[in-house]
Amino acid sequence: MNIILVSSHLVKAKTLSFTRRHFVLLLGALFLIVVLMVLGLNYLSLRYVDKIDSPSFRAFVMSVQQEDHKKKQQYLRDNLNAMAIKMGQMQAQLSRLDSVGKQLAELSGIEPQEFLFDQMPGQGGALSTMPSQDISFDEFDNKVQDLSHTLDDRMSKLETLDLVLRQDRLKKEMRPSNMPVNVNWYSSGFGSRIDPFTGKKAYHKGVDFVAETGAPIMAAAGGVVVSSSLHPEYVNMIDVDHGTNLVSRYAHASKRLVKVGQVVKQGEKIAEVGSTGRSTGPHLHFEIRHKNRELNPSRFLTRSD
Repeated sequence: MNIILVSSHLVKAKTLSFTRRHFVLLLGALFLIVVLMVLGLNYLSLRYVDKIDSPSFRAFVMSVQQEDHKKKQQYLRDNLNAMAIKMGQMQAQLSRLDSVGKQLAELSGIEPQEFLFDQMPGQGGALSTMPSQDISFDEFDNKVQDLSHTLDDRMSKLETLDLVLRQDRLKKEMRPSNMPVNVNWYSSGFGSRIDPFTGKKAYHKGVDFVAETGAPIMAAAGGVVVSSSLHPEYVNMIDVDHGTNLVSRYAHASKRLVKVGQVVKQGEKIAEVGSTGRSTGPHLHFEIRHKNRELNPSRFLTRSD
């Protein structure tokens, strides 16, 4: 772009040439001047506002300051609301941790007095002589975020531990280890013995417990009743499946109290002692079978003191 200057003081017209670079520099200079003027006016208005008597100017400055204050207050409110939501989530996480902690203490056999989950842990110490500093909002927010991540991590690990302990407890409850009657000795053991009817050597598939007629017969472990029927030699007989192809058998009962398909718990009463079938007197004939093969019950049963 060319600009021609004509004046009576000039011998001849003068031509000025402007390139794109000149325009960019000119616009940049104008923009810088405007910014400096605005900053200068802002500084002067804040520095000497108390010395300026113009009501309109004072009102303008006050409106600007009030608007800035409102923005800051809104920013703080938004952050406080976000922090309140985060604190609520952390309180819920802590409640879950307390619940899982109590369950773990119960499963592991820890005394409740050792971990008081419903009380704040005691803290204290001597007053520090080091200079203290106020924590900033950003530092506080970072600590809350870190604590939230730590709670999530601990919650995940405790839930995994809770699952492992529950599975272990379930395995124990499904293992036929409880005494089926309230006696601690066998009247006839497992394996080879003298048959009480023939007087000859015979193989005994289980163990016999002498008890009074009508005494409760209890499930040695939790499971599902797969048989509750009459047997040619045992008459009243019950089979309970404990999973993993493990079955416990209860025979010679005077009364059966469960039906096929019924789920029973360890120690639950399922029948009453009798002397039905091939029997010389009231007792319980108890077997443990794995894949329809007899096992020695003494390997499983835990005698009570």
